[in-house]
Parts: sequence; C-alpha cells; structure tokens
Amino acid sequence: MLAEIRGLNEECGVFGIWGHQDASQITYYGLHSLQHRGQEGTGMVVTDGKKLKGMKGEGLVTEIFTADAIKELEGKAAIGHVRYATAGGGGYENVQPLLFNSQSGSLALCHNGNLVNATALKHQLEGQGSIFQTSSDTEVLAHLIKRAGFSSLKDRVKNALSMIKGAYAFLIMTETEMMVALDPNGMRPLSLGKIGDAYAIASETCAFDVVGAEYIRDILPGELLIIDDNGFKSEMFAMASNIAMCTMEYVYFSRPDSNINGINVHTARKNLGKQLALEVPIEGDVVTGVPDSSISVAIGYAEASGIPYEMGLIKNRYVGRTFIQPSQSLREQGVKMKLSPVRGVVEGKRVIMVDDSIVRGTTSRRIVTMLKEAGATEVHVLISSPPIKNPCFYGIDTSTKEELIAGNHSVEEIREIIGADTLTFLSTEGMVKAIGRKEGQCLACFTGQYPTEIYPSTLHPYEKV
Repeated sequence: MLAEIRGLNEECGVFGIWGHQDASQITYYGLHSLQHRGQEGTGMVVTDGKKLKGMKGEGLVTEIFTADAIKELEGKAAIGHVRYATAGGGGYENVQPLLFNSQSGSLALCHNGNLVNATALKHQLEGQGSIFQTSSDTEVLAHLIKRAGFSSLKDRVKNALSMIKGAYAFLIMTETEMMVALDPNGMRPLSLGKIGDAYAIASETCAFDVVGAEYIRDILPGELLIIDDNGFKSEMFAMASNIAMCTMEYVYFSRPDSNINGINVHTARKNLGKQLALEVPIEGDVVTGVPDSSISVAIGYAEASGIPYEMGLIKNRYVGRTFIQPSQSLREQGVKMKLSPVRGVVEGKRVIMVDDSIVRGTTSRRIVTMLKEAGATEVHVLISSPPIKNPCFYGIDTSTKEELIAGNHSVEEIREIIGADTLTFLSTEGMVKAIGRKEGQCLACFTGQYPTEIYPSTLHPYEKV
C-alpha cells in the first residue's frame, strides 16, 4: 500500500506467540507480514518463564531485528508490535511493546487502536501520583493495572479494561502468561491461531499464513483471553455492544490475503468494485487501480463492466524510507517516487482510475496529472468508499475535519481540485452491502455517527505528527 504517501495511516499491528522454542523468530516473521500497518517503529518482548527481555527501535522490522538481535531474544513466548504514530506521537520512547519492571514482577504490553478517554485518565492518574514515561495512550493501561486493588493480575486487568474507552486490541505479557483483550465494540481485527502446541495472536490472519499457523477463531468483542503453559482460558470482561469493526480495514488497511470476521479482504474489495460498476457505469477504454489496495477493486469493476483491466500505474518498491515520513511535502514528492504511469497502456485512452479513498486530495491530484501527462485523453476517478468527511478518533491519523478535503468541499469541488473529468464515490449503502458483514461496522468517518462516546479531550490529541 501507499500508506506512507497517502492520506490514511493505521496506528499499528500486534503479534504474539506462547509456547514455541523459536518464539522470537516466529514473531519476527509475524511482524514482517504486518509491516503495512506501521513503518515508523517496531519492538518485541520475550519471556523465558523467569524474566522479560525487550528490544525496540525506530525503523522497519528488517532494520531493527537483525539475525544477531533475534539471537539475543531467546524465550518460549513473545509479543511484538509495528507502529505508525498518531495520538501518541513519534519517538523511541513511544515504540512498543512498553516494558515495565517492579518488585512484584514485570509487565509488557502493546496496543492497536486509540483510547478516546486517555487524556482524561492520564490527568486523573497524574493527580494520584503517576509519572508517565511516554506520550502514548497505551501506557495509561499499565498504570491502571498497577493501581487496581485486586490480588490477581487477571482481576487487575479486567478492572483496568473496564475504565478505558475506544478502539483497542491489547497484548499483555508477564513472565508466566499472556493476556489478550479486544474492545467491546470489536473495532480492530484480532485473531487466535495455533502452531503445533503453541498459540499465536495476530492483528491479521495473513500473519498466520506466513508463520505456518492454523487459524482457530477471532477474538470476541469484550473478551479477555489468558494463555499460559496449560493452554488458554476465555473470560468476558465486558458485554459486547454496538459491534463496529472499522470499515477501512476492508477498504484499505488490511492485506488482501487476510480474513476479517470470516470475510476475505480481496473478495470484499472485488465486490466493492462490482458495486461501483452497478452504481457508476462509465464509458472508458481501460480500468486501472492505484496500487496496492485498489487493485482488487479495479479487477472487480472491470469484470462487472466488461471494460478491460490494465496495469496503468506501476509502483516502485525500492524507494528508501525517507518517503515513509508523514509530512505533507514528502507525501507530494513521494507520489512521483512511488508511482509511474504506463504510457503504453494509458496513452490515447479514456482511463477509469479506481482508488479506495480520498483524504487530503494531494495524491489523487498528482496521479490524475501523471496519467494525463502520459497521454490519457480522459481520467474518470471512482472511489470505493463514500467521502471521508469526519475525523477518526480510534487510531487513524485523521483527527481534524480541517485536513479532510471532503469535510470542506463538495464532490464537484473535489473533482475540480484533483483535475478529473468525473469523480464518483461509492454510496454508503453500496459499500456496506458489498463488504457483506453480518455484524455492524464503524462508519463514523463517513457518517459522523461514532460508536462510542467522544470525550472533549479527544478532540485535541497529545501531538500532531
């Protein structure tokens, strides 16, 4: 995906394994398969049953976890994390897992999502004497666990989870057990798998395929899973309510070979393309998708419309990490570095360009310009989701309406800004139908209807990055 130069970035991905002699190596490959979910930092904590040992850094999985580094992380269990900074900001100290040591034992935790009441809880905890080492909302949970007045860790964790609000998939590990928790709304994907006698947890099922794990089931909303040498136990720390899986997991974030709640992402995207063909019959010569997340959509549109799919845009996969930094100037330059039009495909043609979303409009404008400079006579832009008009407070880096082009302009105005001959977005009803979930999904960025309470402090994140 072009997350590093596009408008949307997901916060992170998590992977964990318990009961495998090569836990760090398995976690390395699991994190590598989740690299698309965050490229700014990665970390891993392992346990040998007696102590926790961690390693982390700013960079890609392959950069931080060299062969020598993996050898130093020996243990029977591990949790790992890939990060894209949103609410917590960047910096080494915010790279996860976070590792805490105390006289009563050590604790490591990592998190995918965003807590909407983190600021309020942080102020409360600081008033009670807590001192925070990071600006990450993940650290709030560690302080809540430590302050809970219960004897068992399980009860302390359940009490802490009852106090936080928002989207979260947590992995928590001590010397002797791993705990897994998903928010009651089920807003982030999280699954359980098995490799031999070892249990694995991953943000996406594609990680199981990479490490050779068998998918068992999804973690349930409101569920607390406890894994140790005796297997796993499941308890509910909260009743599942208002199920709202993030729609953008299907539209953009997740890898096409992942399954979310039983729905294959590639298939869902093809169906989005077919639905676009039903809603938006365009006369054109070729259909092309913006790599990578929109290719499945473009194939679906081509199949349904009868217009041939062609590779009209090529992605350069050898650009250095300079272009992963999320600044506006690098986004703009990064488009030229990352994408190239195929003149032989688009020259003299009416091109139907399919993309998953328009956030700020910069990338779409430059792609349309490149296609026309390569000789396209017309460029018709089709988007496989509705206009993103509202900010996300659950772990995606669109925290203000001002930065969203659809939050400030009409569809016709956006068309003029990006220079397309036509611009059409998929309807909300069509998107929901095409994805085909039996349970609910979060549509807040499209409709402004949030599945949880939004706290006033949430409207002002700790740090804009």
